[in-house]
Amino acid sequence: MDRRTVIVTTAGHVDHGKTTLIKALTGIDLDTLPEEKARGITVALGFAHLDLGDTRVAFVDVPGHESLVRTMAAGAHGVDAAMLIVSAAEGVMPQTREHAAILSLLGVPDGLVVLTHADQVDEDMLALAAADVEDLTRGTFLEGRPVLPVSSVAGAGLDALREALTRLPLRPRTADGAFRLPVDRVFVRPGFGTVVTGTTIGGRLKDGVSVRILPDGVTARVRGVQVHGDKVGEVGPGVRAALNLAGLDRDELTRGAVVVVGDVPCVSVVDVQYRHVSDEVAMLDGAPVRLLLGTSERDGHLHLADTRELLVDGDVTYAQLRLDSPLPCCPGDRFVLRRASPATTLGGGEVVDPWATRMPRKAREAWGAELARLHAGDVTVWLERVGEAGVPVAEWRARTAQAAGITLGDRVLDTLVVARLIALVTQALLQFHLENPLARGAARRELRRERLANLGDATFDALLERVATSGAVALEGPLVRVVGWEVALTPAQQALQARIGEAVEAAGAEGIASEDLREPFPEPATEALLRLLEDQGAVARVAGLGWVGARALAALRDGLSAWFDDHDTPLTPAEFRDRFGLTRRTTIPWLEWLDKQAWTKRTQDGRGAGPSLRA
Repeated sequence: MDRRTVIVTTAGHVDHGKTTLIKALTGIDLDTLPEEKARGITVALGFAHLDLGDTRVAFVDVPGHESLVRTMAAGAHGVDAAMLIVSAAEGVMPQTREHAAILSLLGVPDGLVVLTHADQVDEDMLALAAADVEDLTRGTFLEGRPVLPVSSVAGAGLDALREALTRLPLRPRTADGAFRLPVDRVFVRPGFGTVVTGTTIGGRLKDGVSVRILPDGVTARVRGVQVHGDKVGEVGPGVRAALNLAGLDRDELTRGAVVVVGDVPCVSVVDVQYRHVSDEVAMLDGAPVRLLLGTSERDGHLHLADTRELLVDGDVTYAQLRLDSPLPCCPGDRFVLRRASPATTLGGGEVVDPWATRMPRKAREAWGAELARLHAGDVTVWLERVGEAGVPVAEWRARTAQAAGITLGDRVLDTLVVARLIALVTQALLQFHLENPLARGAARRELRRERLANLGDATFDALLERVATSGAVALEGPLVRVVGWEVALTPAQQALQARIGEAVEAAGAEGIASEDLREPFPEPATEALLRLLEDQGAVARVAGLGWVGARALAALRDGLSAWFDDHDTPLTPAEFRDRFGLTRRTTIPWLEWLDKQAWTKRTQDGRGAGPSLRA
């Protein structure tokens, strides 16, 4: 496991000797299925490895038969390099061209070309085959790469091929983010249970952890990890791995499922960059397509994010794929699009936004411009698209390491969106002051109306704090007010407030309910003036009693302090009632209010002095 491991896929036309070449290099016969033995072609993906000093080459042998192109695309996903196989006796064939196109579409970064059957041709035929290859690879990632003639039977050229394989570079990979393993094989191993294999992408996985299987969402536990037959405790990105999964039946897994640890989007709508390569079939906006991504296949439709209605060979555009069922995918994933019937490769590209919403047809051009910005690295597009809903902080961190937008509570929002929300708060508060001129401020919940009502608690509270730091708004306990706002009472209102205060004081410790105050004081301003008195500490509202004046409260506090100074035993409800001349109706509401204010604290036998009594 200390070796540098390079994953190499084979590609090429049927019967051009891919599997025979792998056997000559490694000694492993990958045609193991009865159907493969009978037909002499590779039907399923085959895997083998070759140790060359400090380099291990992990081969993914894929079928060349036209009807099995989807299997070939799955095998080429996530590899470091490709080994394009061309028979020197036949030269470049139709499937050779299609395989080469698929390798380019899937973003395979490096590779080489092997001319097999070199022992079957003379030097002139070998030169013609090399010229064929030169024409095929011009302008592709294989242009200028080694072209090596070999004979798998005689062994000629194999040493030069092995040397070239050790020089293949690893593609850049990161262990950050979620772990993914697109499943390319599922089987049951006696004594072990269900085993899946695939090429790992991103993140790390430790033996013993729980995993999810997308798109179905079932869970399992990893109870064994192997890399090329070696048992390991942990696996990172870019290796061929086998996972033994506990708690999962064989029939719960299919090729195309993805084993994940972490957050991976699983969506039916995905925005992409698409390149059309077919020189035979034009692509209409909204055309039906079959998508190949990793080991997954989906049917769907491609909708262009520009004003064109038709794509021809060489056209590149941004587009939206709408699929018939959810697909696990992440930004940067490469895909191939094919026509279902007749089976033809149309083009392919890269996932740009797997969190996209449905694209409005009338906004196609603007949508494409957004995708161009996002594809270039401007992640604020994600924030612009979700607007005031924002993106959960945890999801944002899973999407990108870039700092962008503004974090309010548990959400990340676009800077301009936050500016609009601040304006909404200020406007709502000014409107409140205009409609409630006798209120010292608005309760926070009174501001959460209309669009502001859609914000979560943590986001709204953080928004108010941000508004307050600007100096335009003041937060005073539960109240919010515009800085500089003061209630100005008219002489008539001042006189009315004084009479209301006197009426409350006259009620003593028995209190007076709001409805009982409306008869002597029917004026509309009565309730607001009472709240002002409450803010000033002149009155207090006691649940179950009503309003109580400051003098009654002071007398109650002094009486309680004196009681606890003179007694070492708890104050019982009966003693409290008699001490303050209360009735049975008012005793319990008072005791509950006193506990809430921490003037008293409840004990098993009654009440003791609370921490706020003498504050």
